[in-house]
Formats: sequence, structure tokens, C-alpha cells
Amino acid sequence: MSLVKTSLLNGISVIVKVASALVLNKILAVYVGPAGYAIIGQFQNAVSIAVSLAGGLFGAGVTKSTAQNFDDEAKQRRIWQTAIRFSLLVSLVAGLVLLLLGNHLSEWLLHRAEMSSVFVWLALSLPAMAANTLLLAIVNGKKEVHIYVAANIIGSLLVMSLTGILAYKFGLYGVLVAFTINPAVVLLSTTLMISKRDWFKTQFLWGKMDRSALHELSGFGLMGITSAIAMPLTFMFIRDHLVSQLGMEAAGYWQASWKISEIYLMLVTTTLSVYYLPRLAEIRSSTELKAEIFKVYRFILPLVIVGAVSMFFLRDFIIQSLFTQEFLPMRDLFPWQLTGDVIKIGSWIVGYILVGRGLVKYFVFTEIFFSISLVILSWLFVGMYGLKGVPMAYVLTYLIHWLAMVYIGIKEMHKMGGASHAAS
Repeated sequence: MSLVKTSLLNGISVIVKVASALVLNKILAVYVGPAGYAIIGQFQNAVSIAVSLAGGLFGAGVTKSTAQNFDDEAKQRRIWQTAIRFSLLVSLVAGLVLLLLGNHLSEWLLHRAEMSSVFVWLALSLPAMAANTLLLAIVNGKKEVHIYVAANIIGSLLVMSLTGILAYKFGLYGVLVAFTINPAVVLLSTTLMISKRDWFKTQFLWGKMDRSALHELSGFGLMGITSAIAMPLTFMFIRDHLVSQLGMEAAGYWQASWKISEIYLMLVTTTLSVYYLPRLAEIRSSTELKAEIFKVYRFILPLVIVGAVSMFFLRDFIIQSLFTQEFLPMRDLFPWQLTGDVIKIGSWIVGYILVGRGLVKYFVFTEIFFSISLVILSWLFVGMYGLKGVPMAYVLTYLIHWLAMVYIGIKEMHKMGGASHAAS
């Protein structure tokens, strides 16, 4: 499926996601305020780590291998069976750890010991989260974009409804519980969407682990672990530093500005995942790889720039519409935050080569290095410039990241070119 068609179909899903996120943001702003927003951010990062460890370790690998072995269904099934069985085992172990450490995690992350029971909900939901993550990875690898879009639309509506109801009924605690059970609820919509597909059969998805398949996925498992831990921990450290230096509300302002970036960049990031990653896995020549990268740049980067400029001029309207008057101090973060968004997407377009081409060592090193860099620069710049020091660090970190990704991308193209000449 073409990049444009994928983007248009995916745009339908994103419109629903954005609309749902806008409604949800308003609900959260009213019921929890800036301080509650900071706590939600901390907990969401904890959920992200748990979900990634449970089912996301092999997500990218399953997508890549499913797309790459489009003509070998037997190998696809070995990959699926190995990923699903291994991920469910990991989710059970991770759930046990959450049950044992729930009290400590509540005090450290949420600064509220009385909310430790939310980690029990999270532990119980992990197996369903793992299953949903891997099923969507298979759908992505199969390039069944219409199913992927439909599953995400239904999931977005379910998440909005459930979170809104629990926020209204139970306030901050209800929101945290909703974030633990939402991915499990979304599994219902995913299963419904794929129930009629030929490949969705128990014997194709559940079986013994295959050693060769596990070895193939192990590199992506290492990348998955790195992604699962690096960036969420980075945000936790930054948020915790803001709380200690500037207070919980300041951390909430930064969290809210980051959330806005996530919402308007959904079209770009999901298109890269749905179209770009499987496409990179198929490419065999350096010429084709270079052409694909430039095609994505020409289509994606102008959209991001237009979006960022529009967000800047509409920032006061956006804050008052999506949040409340309490969040107005975050307007000063917009110039740096939006600049960082453009630079980040620019770097990601090249950086997806690391995942699509399975460059494990480069991926792990750069992910850890730039996560640490963002934390250190944020701590340094907050001391010098206050709250806006965090988005300033964001800009500098991803500018250097972009340069590094270009260098690695050029090396990979040269390597592919040399391999093709040797084969001929």
C-alpha cells in the first residue's frame, strides 16, 4: 500500500484518536489539575515500561519478520508462536514483580502510598496487554491497514469512554486504574477486527517456542528492552527533578506540553509505524532505500512544520480549549517544544533504519546515549533557564540525534551497495 493511501486511511484513525484525546484532556484538566497531570505522566511511563516488557519486546521484530517473510507462512507462524508464548511468560513474571513492589512504586512514582492498589490492576492486565500488542504487530506486518485502522478507532473510543467515566466517578485514582485496564479492554476490539482472517487461528498463534525464531527475535527483544526502559525512565527522572526543583505544578505544565505534541504528531508517528517500518524491511538495495527515505521526507516533514507553526500561533486557544486557565503558564514552553518536535521527526525518519534494518548495536547505544543526554541537559538547563530548560534540552538532544542518524544511515547504504555489487 502506498505512503499516501496509508496516511489517508491512518488519518481516519488519527482523527478519532485526536478527538478522543482532546475530550479526555479536558476531562483530566478539570478533574486532576496540573499537579495531577504530573502524577498521571509518571504512572503512564510506568505502564509503558510494563507493557513494553510484557508484549512490546518483540513487537517491532514480529512486524518486520511478518513483512519480510510474506511468502513463507510457516516461518511467520513460528515467529508468532514464539513471540506470543515468550511474551506471556514475561508478562506473568513482570506482574508478580509489580505485586511485590507495588507499595514502594506508589510512594516513589506517585508520591501517594494509598494508591498502591493501581499496581495490582496493572499486574492483572499485563497478559492481555501483551496479547494485544503482538496481534497488532502481526496485523501491521501483514499490511492489513484497514483492520489496523478500525481496531485503533474502536480502541480510542473505548479508552476515552472508560477513562472519562472513571475520572468522573473516582477522580485521579479512577484515571490511574483506567490506564491499567484500557489496553486489556482494547484487546476485545482487536480480536473482533481480526476474527475473520485466515491467519487468526489458535494453531497458528499458539505453539511451542522455536529456537531459530527466538534467535531472530532476540535482537529486537534487546531493542525492545532498551526502548521500554530508556525513554520512560528519562521522563520519570526529568519529571522528578522538576518536582523537586520547581514543584508538582511545574512538572504538570511540562507534561501537558508534551501531551499536546503527542496528540498532533499522531498522524506522523503512526504512519511511520504502519507504512515505513514494514517498507524498510522489504528493501534490498541502497538506491531503493535512499529513494524511500527522501520520499518520506518530502511528504512528512512539511506536514510537521505546518502543524508546529499552526500550534504556535494557536497556543493560547489550545491551552484554554484543551485544558483550563491553570495551565496558561505552559505557553512559554511552546516555541522550544514545537521546534524540538520538528527536529525529532526529522531524525526519526532516518532513525527508523536502525529498526527496519535490524541494526541492534547502533540502536541500543544511541537510545541509551541520547536518553542520558536528555536527562543531563534537562537538569543543567532547568538550573539555568527554569522550566523552559527542558524543551531547550529536547531541541539540542534531537539535533545531535539527527546528525548521528544521518551518519549511520549513510554507512548502512554504503554497506548495502557493497553487498549488492559483491552478489552481482
